[in-house]
Amino acid sequence: MNIFKLSLKNIFNKPLSSSISLALLILGIGIISLLLQLNTLIKDQMDNNLRGIDMVVGAKGSPLQLILSSVYHIDSPTGNISLEEAEEISKNRMVGSSIKLLYGDNYKGYRIVGAEKNFIDLYKGIIKKGNEWNDTYEVIVGSKVYEKLNINIGDNLISSHGLRESGEAHEDKSFKVVGLLEPSNSVIDQLIITSPQSVWDVHDTHNHKDEHEGEHDHEHEDEHDHEHEGEHDHEDEHDDREITAMLIKFKSPMNIIQFPRQINENTNLQAAVPSYEISRLFKLFGFGIETLSYLAYLIITVSGFSLFINLFNSMRERKYEMALIRTLGASRFQLSTMIIFESLILTISGFVLGLLFSRFGVMFVSSLMEESINYNLNSFVVLSEEYWLLALSIVIGLLSSLIPVVQVYKMNISNILADA
Repeated sequence: MNIFKLSLKNIFNKPLSSSISLALLILGIGIISLLLQLNTLIKDQMDNNLRGIDMVVGAKGSPLQLILSSVYHIDSPTGNISLEEAEEISKNRMVGSSIKLLYGDNYKGYRIVGAEKNFIDLYKGIIKKGNEWNDTYEVIVGSKVYEKLNINIGDNLISSHGLRESGEAHEDKSFKVVGLLEPSNSVIDQLIITSPQSVWDVHDTHNHKDEHEGEHDHEHEDEHDHEHEGEHDHEDEHDDREITAMLIKFKSPMNIIQFPRQINENTNLQAAVPSYEISRLFKLFGFGIETLSYLAYLIITVSGFSLFINLFNSMRERKYEMALIRTLGASRFQLSTMIIFESLILTISGFVLGLLFSRFGVMFVSSLMEESINYNLNSFVVLSEEYWLLALSIVIGLLSSLIPVVQVYKMNISNILADA
């Protein structure tokens, strides 16, 4: 007698009740797995982009907005700050290294960021093809950008004002692609990176470079040559320049306690600590995730009761059939095994389909994120917590079959056949 085949046949003989139990299990397991996956993938993405950044300096406003816009590039900046003030801060004895950022344009929705070259080094960026910029209006393109937009070396990109594609295009100025970055699973994958001078020139921050024919008629062309941001040595050239933000790494972790407070209290600038702000953000989201997790566990509990009722009713309806099977030589152990198999087939199937449900959920959320903020969550991992979900599914299956199994052992064949 094939116990496994009999178990499958019994499940298919009760399609409605079996489907309800299975659907509840899929929903419960799927929601928990989805929340675990999203929490892990988003947190890993956030932590990966925080590498080497202890503090961000920018304009006054929301510190979280400053972090999201300057580190993750998914929000509007709080404003611009004086380059001169930023450089004063970068010279402080507590500062180990700093990276100045300047942005305000995009190409087809992807941000163009003016940054010092150590910005790419911060994320261990490797140039796959081409080279670094050596002149203004030269750009290096992140992997997601050139893959999505089919960009190659030598292409000219006409930027649009603002951080959205609908902004006014700078038709008279174009950026030349000189380098393509290898995928790094970090924020630079979705950026177009150039020198700060290129962004300044586009926005006419300085009148050091001709932007319209016939607008300036200087005799010495070297007065307009801004190939590198480090070539401007005169303080008066910095007076009215602005940047969007500055990323800072401290010489000592202890400096994170007092230096941000000094900046916030004694200057017109704002200093925000990314690790603190992101921790607050996850704490806010954590309440919602915890609530949904409790709901999912409740659904799993209900599915366990549903499965128990399904098996219990099935036992009552099939007691004559089981009595006949016993008379044909089947043991109590074999009948008990059949019931346990029925329960485990449903619970393990619910677990597997629940994981598939969660993966499709991650893909859906990833597509929404990519459409709105150019982020995606394209890596799937099997989490240790999901093994616990498998164990929970098996326990639910065993507990649900416990009372029906006890009934099998108490079954009186003579009385059942006599009453038939």
